[in-house]
Amino acid sequence: MIKITKMNTSLINKYNTPGPRYTSYPTVPYWETSLFSTNQFKDAVKNQFDNNGGELSLYLHLPFCESLCTYCGCTTRITKQHSVETAYIQALLIEWDQYLSLFKKRPIIKSIHLGGGTPTFFSPENLNFLLTSLMKFSQLAQDAELSFEAHPDSTSELHLRLLYKIGFRRVSFGIQDFNERVQKLINRKQSIQQIKEITALARKIGYTSINYDLIYGLPGQTICSVKSTLEQTIALKPDRIAYYSYAHVPHLKPAQKSFEKQLPIDVMKNDFYKMGKELLSSSGYLDIGMDHFAKEDDELAIAFNNGQLHRNFMGYAVQHSDLLIGLGASAISDAWTAFAQNTKSIEEYIKQVSDYQLPIFRGHLLTYEDLLLRRQILNLICKFQTTWTAEEAEIINSVIDENKLVEFQNDGLINILERSITVPPKGRQFIRNICMVFDAKLNVTREKMPVFSKTI
Repeated sequence: MIKITKMNTSLINKYNTPGPRYTSYPTVPYWETSLFSTNQFKDAVKNQFDNNGGELSLYLHLPFCESLCTYCGCTTRITKQHSVETAYIQALLIEWDQYLSLFKKRPIIKSIHLGGGTPTFFSPENLNFLLTSLMKFSQLAQDAELSFEAHPDSTSELHLRLLYKIGFRRVSFGIQDFNERVQKLINRKQSIQQIKEITALARKIGYTSINYDLIYGLPGQTICSVKSTLEQTIALKPDRIAYYSYAHVPHLKPAQKSFEKQLPIDVMKNDFYKMGKELLSSSGYLDIGMDHFAKEDDELAIAFNNGQLHRNFMGYAVQHSDLLIGLGASAISDAWTAFAQNTKSIEEYIKQVSDYQLPIFRGHLLTYEDLLLRRQILNLICKFQTTWTAEEAEIINSVIDENKLVEFQNDGLINILERSITVPPKGRQFIRNICMVFDAKLNVTREKMPVFSKTI
């Protein structure tokens, strides 16, 4: 029997405030719109491409879903009309062609990730056409990592076989919760039998890494129901588990208002987290960074233990590429010294791309200070420690609130040494709060701070 380790509720109440998840720094709400130059971003992409020896990673945002999951915070389009696939695929290929025109040689693709939306909304034949067309004028690195997100209810054997043939070996199934009452509240229905069958089929075909996405803090969840979901998950032995804290942002996603009165209170939500961490740890899963668990022989766990874990807009990753190209409506690109996000409107995206324009509507060119702070935040969220040089100390000291760091240390959440910070196990749950100390944008605009989800 798992005994939940109780955490001082005063710490939960104290630190459970809105804050970024730090898939980037500066975070997206602080990027520019009218002042951002697409030509400057193109230059940053070209420079990083040359610096990387032609290596890059690709993210494809496939936004369509047949039904709305009411908890979801992603950019989606709900439709049952699969005729939308063709025009969207053509737009993706035209956008990719614009990037290809910037490069002096064939790009070497280190990783591809299909996200959404529901990538398996697209027919297997259309996904096969899209991917083979994308790779026609590029080459896959020998150690390339290809992964996709899948809804168990819409993923067929043909999906799995065609994607495997292309080179995909990682699949992430969106489970969220096995409880029927919770599934009804969030409009996400799939049976345990479906999960068992699709997982077994993926393994039979040859997929070597299977991830389950779970969410705690959903409406209708109880200690017993969450424990049951975790136990059923562990019994199916996925290689990785993403155990996310539900992000309640009804100002951005109005559908979330439908169940506001049925959300668990913060202290109960913390109990879900602690129980999940203890159940998963006792079952052979290593606690990786924030929200992620992996078997100890999984590449993600090995990268974490070796200090080589990276974090980008898809979450934690093994492949670290300083150039990530995002294709599709709302997709984000990262050239290390510059970020850019595509327009969220599918119609506007297709129109701009058809006019042979990169469909960028906002972005940010990173300053020296941005890059320095970005490295500190990445170190903290990937390694639970960070250091800086004497030369960098002037900028660091001008940004951080030393009193806040001392407060974290007094609460047992960090250890401070000269120009370095380490985060002990007690502090890992509060890693977003700790990163916020290094967020210059957040610290100078706190009164006008965008409303992020709560950190715990």
